[in-house]
Amino acid sequence: MSAAVTAAAAPTVTELAEQVRKPVRATLAARADRLRAELPPRPESGPGRYTWWRSLDPEQARRGALLDRLEALLSHLDGRPAPGFDPADLLPAAALEEAEGFDPAETRMIAHYRAAANPLAS
Repeated sequence: MSAAVTAAAAPTVTELAEQVRKPVRATLAARADRLRAELPPRPESGPGRYTWWRSLDPEQARRGALLDRLEALLSHLDGRPAPGFDPADLLPAAALEEAEGFDPAETRMIAHYRAAANPLAS
């Protein structure tokens, strides 16, 4: 009696995106949390935020800008499209770039996703 061997279908690009999205989001959230802890408390009001930006030294301002970028990407990954990103792009390249290099397994997942999403680039 022979056993039938069935090959598992390769995941679709959409399935890969969903598999990669969660760890990418976790990495971005951890980076944003570290930045929030390093920076002075940031007010929510417009005038307060303006005063906050003016009070930062150049290095803090650089980290503040990165925090703004990470928060925009997190919002986008959570389904609230960020300005400058295509609402239909559920996993923008910018999110992948910001998550790469922090965890080798995650970086491999990102590379696998990119190869599947854009086979001509590999």
